[in-house]
Amino acid sequence: MIPDRITAATFLAAAAATGSSITLTHVLPAHLAPVLPLFEESGCRFEIRGKEIRMHTPDRLSRIKNVRTMPYPGFPTDAQAPMMAMTAVANGTSIFVENIFESRYKHVGELLRLGANIKVEGRVAVVEGVGHLSGAPVEAADLRGGAALVVAGLAAQGETLVSGVRHIDRGYECLEKSLCALGAQVTRLSD
Repeated sequence: MIPDRITAATFLAAAAATGSSITLTHVLPAHLAPVLPLFEESGCRFEIRGKEIRMHTPDRLSRIKNVRTMPYPGFPTDAQAPMMAMTAVANGTSIFVENIFESRYKHVGELLRLGANIKVEGRVAVVEGVGHLSGAPVEAADLRGGAALVVAGLAAQGETLVSGVRHIDRGYECLEKSLCALGAQVTRLSD
């Protein structure tokens, strides 16, 4: 089964946020063309062979100057939230401009609870990377924002409890099992 580009981008963001390397198999690299350059800008390196992508991350991610969501084939709005969670622990200031949907930053308030430094004005979010996030209870209000909270929770020190998991389940089948298979410590509680 080939993972969709948003699922693949979320796993890449989780690996980058935690300073881990990851290999994705059964991937169509062309589908990730809008997101891979932003990971490279943050300091990640890729090895691509056929339908396999291996990503290596730096000790500390660098900022991403400007992420602008665009219609296909541009940067997908669905990858914005997980990428924002990743930049929350990057060195420097990253800027996100949401050009597709209004109210697409519902996850920001919950990322702030984890210690992120993000300011939103209209369609623009300015993310000033912090040294580390701290675990806290947070609530997913939607699918991609929930994925961002999982990414941030993986990068956080201490325990993060994400409620509203039903939103995440709409787009990610058994996300916790996939993350555990990669070495993450994730436990599903009843929602």
